[in-house]
Amino acid sequence: MEENYIKLIFGLKLKQIRNDKKLSLFGLSKLTGMSKSYLNEIENGKKYPKPDKIAILSEKLEVPYDQFVSLKLDKNLAPIGELLQSNILKEIPLELFGIKESNLIDIVANAPAKVNAFISTIIKISQNYNVSRESFFLASVRSYQEANQNYFDDLEKKVAQFAKAYHIDLLRPITSAILEEILQEEFGYTILNEELSKYEDLENLRSVFIPKTKTLLLTDGIDEAQRTFIYAKELAFHFLEINERLYTFPWIKFDTFDQVLNNFYASYFAGALMIPATSLKEQLTAIFEKDHFDKEAFLNSIASFNASPESYYQRLTNILPQAFNIQNLFFLRFTHKAGSDRFYLKKELHLSHQQSPRANESNEHYCRRWVSLNILKEISHSKKDHAFDLQISNYESDGNSYLVLSSATKDPFREQYYRSISIGLLINRQLKRKLNFLSDPKLERREVGVTCERCAITNCELRAVPARFLEKNNKNKQIETIVEELQTQFSK
Repeated sequence: MEENYIKLIFGLKLKQIRNDKKLSLFGLSKLTGMSKSYLNEIENGKKYPKPDKIAILSEKLEVPYDQFVSLKLDKNLAPIGELLQSNILKEIPLELFGIKESNLIDIVANAPAKVNAFISTIIKISQNYNVSRESFFLASVRSYQEANQNYFDDLEKKVAQFAKAYHIDLLRPITSAILEEILQEEFGYTILNEELSKYEDLENLRSVFIPKTKTLLLTDGIDEAQRTFIYAKELAFHFLEINERLYTFPWIKFDTFDQVLNNFYASYFAGALMIPATSLKEQLTAIFEKDHFDKEAFLNSIASFNASPESYYQRLTNILPQAFNIQNLFFLRFTHKAGSDRFYLKKELHLSHQQSPRANESNEHYCRRWVSLNILKEISHSKKDHAFDLQISNYESDGNSYLVLSSATKDPFREQYYRSISIGLLINRQLKRKLNFLSDPKLERREVGVTCERCAITNCELRAVPARFLEKNNKNKQIETIVEELQTQFSK
């Protein structure tokens, strides 16, 4: 185990023994002849006492020497030991969330037994349900995004600095040719466009970077927007001075959390460069001010940037909270194979709180009334490159309504596969003040659920499977009611 953790474990044990014996730090200092500040440093895991000091502590506290130096923790502190040995605290940069590792351990060490039991439960859940390291890291990044309303002003400023340094006009669409020249001339890149296509097993990869020779390998299947995004990410790694990074897009493996976090930073930088905040704000303001939803203006806004619809929707999650104070929103990406009846939620982000559409029922059937799914069915039966629709979704289960905008495109790397990208905005007084077109009676409104298995909508013509979880809950409530009646009847 790492030396710092050995110090922490010793300090936790000493603190617990001292508290069990009802001793203050002052009292322990008087008992052992050691200074109060020195003992405090030991308990906080900053110092590890020499053998003669451990011998004094052992004698005065009447605890065997071997018990002090053993890394084995008793039942109350065992969950902390599991945390330390799992290496989770080292892999996740706690300072990102304003947390000091020593403070966190100290809080847990002083917490009631129930908190320690909770930690054990979390560890067991992750083991029993096979929560992968990948899922854990990605969830951490999402939490970081949510904590910051998915807007990072320092990265926005870095984009402005980059544009100024390389004389890039952010009021015009940025092309791959502009960025390619910078990669080659400024950073000595060699770019090969056909190498990846020679390997059938690499059909899902769009790029591979070879750091030793600064060679960027690209597949020949990417379009102009994808190429520009890849170049923008590469420039982000250099301009942000990121060394610990991933070398494939999409990534196939990672070694540390920093690689995942830095990949997010580079992607954010790329999106902000390709879709400048100022231009997007102006276009959205014009759309929001109209008394009806101008579909053509919205699609023109997407097309005005050299970026994919997915990058555009992702950028909305940055700009809407910051520029328009629209903070209650969600972002979803679904995939679907033509001819199948399954839809898979592959990416999601929720700002402010967990909205109704979410992935924790990933083995269930998502509501077929969602525009996100309907747009996928539409494009899979047409020859369109981009399908768009919107609706107001009313969730009876929680009483919330969302304006949901959704685009669908063909997956360029998988035959017969399609994906939809959606953004949902919680309809409240604030949104109604921001979006004049919300009162337009022509907007389609639909009652929706989360999954068919849990949906209370009766006579749904699109239901894929019965509402078995809802039926089970109703049956349990009926049983509970009868038991209460029996309690009342026979208590007289």
